[in-house]
Amino acid sequence: MRFEIALVLLACLQFVSAHLTANETSAYLQLKNDRLFVSVNKTTGGIDTLVLDGQDLLGSAAYIPYSPGGSSGNGRYGVGPYLDCYCIPASGPSSTGSGSYTPGSLDPTYQLFHGVDTHNVSYGGVVMSEVYPPTGQLLQQYWFLRDGETGLHTFSRIAYHNSTTPFLRNLQEFRTLFRPSTELWTDLVTDNELASPMPIPNPASGNLTNSTTVQDATWYIGNRTADPYAEEFADYFTKYTFAAEWRDQTVHGLFGDGSQSKDNATFGAWLVMNTKDTYYGGPTHSDLVVDGILYNYMVSNHHGAGTPNITDGFDRTFGPQYYHFNKGPAGSSWRTLRDEAVQYASPSWNADFYDSIADHIPNYVPTVQRGAWKAKVKLPKGAKRAIAVLAQNGVDYQDNVIDPLAYQYWADIGSDGKVGIERVKAGTYRLTVYADGIFGELVKDNVVVKAKKTTDAGTLKWEAESAGTELWRIGTPDKAGGEWRHGHVPAKTPLHPPEYRIYWGAYDYLSDFPNGVNYHVGRSDTYKDFNYVHWSVFGGYANTQRPQQTAGHGEINNWTITFDVDEHKLAHKKNATFTIQLAGAKTAAGNSDTFNATQPWNNIPFVVVVNGHELEPWIIPYNQSSSCATRSAIACYTLSHKFLFPTSYLASNGTNEIVLSLPYNATDYESAVLPRSIYVQYDALRLEVK
Repeated sequence: MRFEIALVLLACLQFVSAHLTANETSAYLQLKNDRLFVSVNKTTGGIDTLVLDGQDLLGSAAYIPYSPGGSSGNGRYGVGPYLDCYCIPASGPSSTGSGSYTPGSLDPTYQLFHGVDTHNVSYGGVVMSEVYPPTGQLLQQYWFLRDGETGLHTFSRIAYHNSTTPFLRNLQEFRTLFRPSTELWTDLVTDNELASPMPIPNPASGNLTNSTTVQDATWYIGNRTADPYAEEFADYFTKYTFAAEWRDQTVHGLFGDGSQSKDNATFGAWLVMNTKDTYYGGPTHSDLVVDGILYNYMVSNHHGAGTPNITDGFDRTFGPQYYHFNKGPAGSSWRTLRDEAVQYASPSWNADFYDSIADHIPNYVPTVQRGAWKAKVKLPKGAKRAIAVLAQNGVDYQDNVIDPLAYQYWADIGSDGKVGIERVKAGTYRLTVYADGIFGELVKDNVVVKAKKTTDAGTLKWEAESAGTELWRIGTPDKAGGEWRHGHVPAKTPLHPPEYRIYWGAYDYLSDFPNGVNYHVGRSDTYKDFNYVHWSVFGGYANTQRPQQTAGHGEINNWTITFDVDEHKLAHKKNATFTIQLAGAKTAAGNSDTFNATQPWNNIPFVVVVNGHELEPWIIPYNQSSSCATRSAIACYTLSHKFLFPTSYLASNGTNEIVLSLPYNATDYESAVLPRSIYVQYDALRLEVK
């Protein structure tokens, strides 16, 4: 009898405090408070039961076999949040042979936590740890539940210590997924402006009934009847439609309208980005957020973002982020439930709790190791939506993966020029200030933030970038290309999503611009006369409406800008500067930043011709390439260049012509079903004389 009791005690380790329980059995680790119950399956390494107020939020286990461009990751549904990555050698054992890996099924170990934080609130936690045998990589996933909360605080860690193989590969993707298989969830929500009913069935989950694949991870479903997505949002569906830029992103998730719940109550599952300092790429980084799966993408190369290299000594813990689950009365809207989650989207929220559990979280930076920074910025006239960014010292914030241990922060600058950032990890940073309406940036290196102190940078004067008298500009410099045809233009559907978010092949460039782009400054309309993508070729691969690739006769790869200049504006002026800011550029390198020796267009020569005078080409490098418009985006890896030429090239009191030229018929190899054309997307253009 005593032996049997001992076995039971060993098999079921339980901590009980007030209304929170942390429990371990031979098969599960479970956390429970008055409203939320979660269970981590020891066999798979992820949560497979998640119940809020008696309602199952995950559904039963399901599996969709992997197929390129189809179901994401290992294909398991009815699970999450769980950890997943593209981080192992592509030739090693994995579910797809592509380098993808879902830790927790090989030989995981677990630890159960239970304690009381500094506010006397009970918490429980679980950590799953697994070493990938062929490389020795350590991956860990942490889940914490507090008494009185209906959400999970999560941290994710990857570490690599191997001096024999000091370079392993890049960390291409690192993410957690909440991946339900239940019909409870009816709507996808990116932010307060972008939401839609979910397609029925959802092709992103592997069910391709009444859908046609038009390109990788993109489907035509316009032939469906009684599908609320097709009726209200668009004829095409892709996970990229619902992507978000990190600058203002706070909460995204899934909403259940009550039609499939037990008591007609509404439900929400939300990823709250309460901290962003362990992400990469700064405020202009964009990524997938929801498509039927609720994502927390901590690292990816989507939209051309940089990814860190996994080298000997790499050890990074991402987080915290917070998965919040909530319930509303019958008939309540997704906005009501999302608004509840938004209140938690602050780095200061629950900071004391994170300090309480810091000993459990390797690499977490507690409050005592953080400081603050503030300044007053004298902004140039016309600056709007100004922002201050602290990121890796000495490099463009977009490239802060160069130091994989670097942190990042940003804050909006007030109308009075004041800006402050709290909870900054002690260290040395580059300050970058930019704003809508202003070309260029204010950049200052060696900004030091000390622990437990506030660094006051005083008054900083930002002199607007200028190369003389501005003759004209096209577009608004804002690190995005939305003010063009098929950019921010609302689609003609009841929910009016911006056209750029829909599959690019829905818009036929050759029909829109049969004679090419011919834009006259001061007379043309940017939303009608300037396309949102400058292609080298059009049609062909991944274009179901125009399956035959067309190189044209110069009307595709060459765009023409015409303008008039008064004689007095050129008087005593000798030098001209033509500035081009790009919201993205796709070379043969795609998103990979890898030089492919088999392809001729890794680096793109972008040519400008002024009244017949060809200027020195701008060589757009392979490591600044993005797959942008073809992934439903208008802002990716941004870049800029200044073309210099004598004003003698310009005609006074007459019409001038500038030709923007990409290489003719320039394409690349695509392993996935994606368009092969190289292309650029414009942010803004400006001509100055001096």
